[in-house]
Amino acid sequence: MTASAAVPTYGADIYTDEAILEPYEHYRALRDLGPAVWLEQHGAYAVARYAAARAVLLDSDTFRSANGIALNEPANQVILGCTLASDGELHAHLRKVVAHRLMPRSLRPLREVVARRAEELVAELVARGSFDAVTDLAYALPMSVVPDFIGWPQEGREHLLEWASANFDSFGPMNARAERTMPKCGEMAAYGAELVRTGNVLPGSLGAGVLEARDRGDITTEQAMMLMLDYLAPSLDTTISAIGSAIWLFARYPEQWDRLRAEPSLVPNAVNEVVRYESPIRAFGRLAETDTEIGGAPIPAGSRVLVIYAAANRDERKFARPDEFDVARPDAVHQLGFGVGEHGCAGQALARMETESLLTALARTVTRFHLDGPPQRALNNLIRAFGSVPVTVETET
Repeated sequence: MTASAAVPTYGADIYTDEAILEPYEHYRALRDLGPAVWLEQHGAYAVARYAAARAVLLDSDTFRSANGIALNEPANQVILGCTLASDGELHAHLRKVVAHRLMPRSLRPLREVVARRAEELVAELVARGSFDAVTDLAYALPMSVVPDFIGWPQEGREHLLEWASANFDSFGPMNARAERTMPKCGEMAAYGAELVRTGNVLPGSLGAGVLEARDRGDITTEQAMMLMLDYLAPSLDTTISAIGSAIWLFARYPEQWDRLRAEPSLVPNAVNEVVRYESPIRAFGRLAETDTEIGGAPIPAGSRVLVIYAAANRDERKFARPDEFDVARPDAVHQLGFGVGEHGCAGQALARMETESLLTALARTVTRFHLDGPPQRALNNLIRAFGSVPVTVETET
């Protein structure tokens, strides 16, 4: 497929190592070109402006997720029919099976557990003085909460982070990263299928609810397997990304940490600002169902559309001083990092709870974060995250 002459073209590959590590000039260039820009290297229309991105996400009748989430066909075929890659009544039906467990009201009993684990983890790390904000902090809390919540048995948990990362890598173009991860995605799918076959999930968990729905005939065995995996990767990698980015940002901008400590009520807004400034999910695709337009740019039926959340969240047309990190930003709540509309992140309440609990616990005792050497970025087609952020903390006497 080629672009209409009425749509500007961008020739750079935005999935090279360099572009993944330093993406924001690419995003600015895309925003400057127009509401929709043809990505010559990827055969898709990029949507990098906030208003256009939000409009696409809210119009799920025109911009479909089935066959459209990934930038390569093998991945789209593998995930077809899962919650992420379904639309309309099917999507609503699948989401209904688990969504009630992910609502803020349903998660209230878990809040005390998460807060207690966050306090214990922070106390241990602060006592050490130096730690890795990713491997010691950002990994630790979600890995102590999410697998139990989903219901995965102890056997196999050692692979969860690797599988989750591979799952997101597979959603990019079919580059070397995506090719390398396909076998790992197969391992994850096989493991989910085995859990459904054996019923080896924790009682009372999300996974147990999925199997009960299968047994009632509400969903098929294949759908049960997909649902068992649908909320694993997003519940781990996005939260880990947000936590690691938060500590890095507060080390870079100590005055923002001072502001947060002085006004603990800003913690929820600070989480929104972290997600806006360093969006965990880089972009998701959609497929145009009919001939349509985006901000006046013609989009033919069958076109792939790449909604770049990370670019929209830095759009100067929406956010004043978008490249500044400000925990008190009044419109941070409008960030698109968790998506919006029919495919808005179902697990965001849990992600917020975990991130807020850690920041609250840290703010009670930590006065300053100091970077111990340069952080290491993780290279992933979809997730923007750190692999390592070594820090030393100062605490109140």
